[in-house]
Amino acid sequence: MMGQYNLDRIFKPRHIAVVGASEKAGTIGNALMKNLVNRFSGQLFPVNPKHKRIYQYDAFKSVSKLQTEVDLAIIATPMHTVVDIVSECVDKKVGGAIIISAGGKVTGEKGKEIEKKIQKIAYAGKLRIVGPNCLGLIRPGGDLNASFVSEMPVSGNLAFISQSRAICTAILDLALQENIGFSHFVSTGSMLDVDFGDMIDYLGNDSSVKSILLYIERLTNFRKFMSAARSVSRVKPIIVLKSGKSPAGAKAAASHTGAMAGEAAVYDAAFKRAGIVRVDTIEELFDCAELMSKQSRPHGSRLAIITNGGGPGVMATDTLAKYGHKPVPLDPESMEALDQFLPLFWSQSNPIDILGDASPERFAQTLDVCFNSKNIDGVLVILTPQAFTSSITMAETLVLTMKGRRYPVFASTIGGKNIAPAVALLNEAGIPTYDTPERAVRAFLYMVEYSKNLKTLLEIPPKLTRQIMVDQDKAGKLIIHAFPGEFMPESDSKELLTAYGLPVIRTEIAKTEAEASSIAKEMGYPLVMKIRSPDITHKTDAGGISLDLRSDADVCKAYAQIISSVRKFKPDVRIEGVIIQPYFSNADFEILLGAKRDAGFGPVILFGMGGIYTEVLKDRALGLPPMNRLLARRLMQQTKVYTLLKGYRNRSAADMEQLEEMIIRLSQLLIDFPEIAELDMNPVMIKAGKPMLVDAQVLVSTIETPSPLHLVISPYPEEEESHLVSVGGERIFVRPIKPEDAPLFQYFFKTLSPTTIYYRFFGILKELNPEMLARFTQTDYDREVALVAIDEDCEIDRMLGVARIIGDPDGEKGEFAVLVGDAWQGKGIGSNLLEKCLSIAKKRGFKTVHGIVLNENRNMIALGKKLGFETKREPGSGENKLVIYL
Repeated sequence: MMGQYNLDRIFKPRHIAVVGASEKAGTIGNALMKNLVNRFSGQLFPVNPKHKRIYQYDAFKSVSKLQTEVDLAIIATPMHTVVDIVSECVDKKVGGAIIISAGGKVTGEKGKEIEKKIQKIAYAGKLRIVGPNCLGLIRPGGDLNASFVSEMPVSGNLAFISQSRAICTAILDLALQENIGFSHFVSTGSMLDVDFGDMIDYLGNDSSVKSILLYIERLTNFRKFMSAARSVSRVKPIIVLKSGKSPAGAKAAASHTGAMAGEAAVYDAAFKRAGIVRVDTIEELFDCAELMSKQSRPHGSRLAIITNGGGPGVMATDTLAKYGHKPVPLDPESMEALDQFLPLFWSQSNPIDILGDASPERFAQTLDVCFNSKNIDGVLVILTPQAFTSSITMAETLVLTMKGRRYPVFASTIGGKNIAPAVALLNEAGIPTYDTPERAVRAFLYMVEYSKNLKTLLEIPPKLTRQIMVDQDKAGKLIIHAFPGEFMPESDSKELLTAYGLPVIRTEIAKTEAEASSIAKEMGYPLVMKIRSPDITHKTDAGGISLDLRSDADVCKAYAQIISSVRKFKPDVRIEGVIIQPYFSNADFEILLGAKRDAGFGPVILFGMGGIYTEVLKDRALGLPPMNRLLARRLMQQTKVYTLLKGYRNRSAADMEQLEEMIIRLSQLLIDFPEIAELDMNPVMIKAGKPMLVDAQVLVSTIETPSPLHLVISPYPEEEESHLVSVGGERIFVRPIKPEDAPLFQYFFKTLSPTTIYYRFFGILKELNPEMLARFTQTDYDREVALVAIDEDCEIDRMLGVARIIGDPDGEKGEFAVLVGDAWQGKGIGSNLLEKCLSIAKKRGFKTVHGIVLNENRNMIALGKKLGFETKREPGSGENKLVIYL
């Protein structure tokens, strides 16, 4: 239900109706009533005296202030009654509903029909729905418990969203024990309407939420989820526990790529692209939750370990090593400071073993040294029970030392009954505690991963030095003539890839032995011969390949052997001849480049080690189109073969830019043709640095979703490009902004006068920091319309102006901004850019666009009037609000 975004009436209701909470109602309805009455000490009144099941709760505690319009209805009746109740809610203009009721599609076809009816009625009436099959929701900061869970967690800055009711109750129970606070605690259930994408969008705009935890069993609207996550993860960490990591999804795969791109691997790739951190267990989810809710985000992985026991310090070090890290070496200044007060036999390294007789003061002094070091990003304090000191005294000292500091410090408290009071004290003070060093280190490294994700999201992708040109018409004809559900002939597959500029080795087809002999003599030796058959996928298994053919006799002999072997392997095989190509011998490296269409995430690109050991070694990484150079490089860097590709011993390094370009070209092919179900380029042989594609297969199948809607990430909208001539006669290229435009934008900003900057940013701004630069150039084309004007008469790219409309998550409202270089103002560039932005916004379904303009910016106010904006003076301010209704 995109376009119906506002969830405030669900999460911040003034009036609540509880359906199913009469005297004869079940225990769930009564539990809901009890929670609401207990929290608010209010009363419940019939909304409709004739319908005793619907009650209205008045948060104002006054009968006279009752409103006829209810904000939230909580429905806890049998599923078959919900359709009529939802219809009543729509009639009464209820803002949203939580359907606790169990059933629906999980019960079969009859349940599916009930959900479809509910969905249709709710959508028509703009009623947002959480559930069914859910626990409800809790917002501790608003004192709202709209669930049938009796205990209210403490208020905090952590939002938790789960599909599973059982996981919700388990998490809540543990949160109460560990004193973890929540801003929102939501059970989404079957997600008939409100899904993870909606929740991420809503929580991303709530200042009370600092971090978001998700327990996901499945996604519904994949594109909405990716769009929301990519937007919000830049400002708030999103941690996901996704259940189901079995490789079952890969069993039916027909190609190497299909077999290696199982469901779990695709989810991993999608989460990485969105900047999400994925954990593997409920324990790890909770450990992350505790660290995020209580401590600041670490800026790096440099961890100091303070311990009063050698063994636990070694355990922490081993865990760091397991994940590719090690304790940060202590700088000379820190070593000198520690030597001043630590015993002679302290460890003289990190982990900092301050010995079993360590006093609370020794712990505090060691912590201070770590705080003062510029080489440390976080501190793990390991407390083990000792006969010399009280654990509670240790904890009190740690709390006092930490007071007033925002620094990533967490503790591993090893022990049971004797150390329990210390654990409670640390939890109460906001210092995360873990019962083992391993859990503590894992939680820290997950937070490091988020910091790394955030850093990479701000990186500027470099431009390709070569322009990418493709022959889409030729490729389209080959796709149209392919048989759905079958692999294209290898020669056609290679023609398809050649049309998109991929380096394909010369390939010829021979249908007889005589033709093979003739082609071989013309092509020259040595050669490779391969079977051409739609029934043979893995040619080596069928004896369908012969290598290093150096004479006519070799060619004739190979032809006979291949035909004979293939017929023995599959008696009813269809043989269309053989493929002949030059023998690419002694390659330095072999890689695999491929793609698979995932049912939820659309096309997925795979890069990894190629050749006959591809599936055995499973050295591969997955990524989602669209791709640029930075994303392509990151994809390669996730594999072990990447280390070899940089050059190994006497083997030349691969041409990395050409490999990046190949990935980008493959990405464009997948964007243009949703029909591609699987694609294998294996092996791509690399010799003297240059890649050459020697084998390829493409599986085509029918798909109803047209391009680019088959993608979960909106690609560059080439159709929005245009050309214009300014008032002064300058030729200008207008196009959507790209991430690669960051250097252009930076240079453009430096040419602006202080007045122009003040009018655009409402303040003095001397430079754009990396976060701002990424924000202005790395746009989500689904959410934002951003066009730049480029000078076509200049020898180098030069930006003259930019205009954008930033859409709200509802897809109906947006805010505009225009910025034109001082030398180019008054030439119609700003009006043209904004007019084109408005046209695109209207086409996408925007209903209103607004912008705030300073009183002094008379040119912008005049431009707004010219384009049809209404101007509204903001009372008591020096600003005007310009609004246009599309």
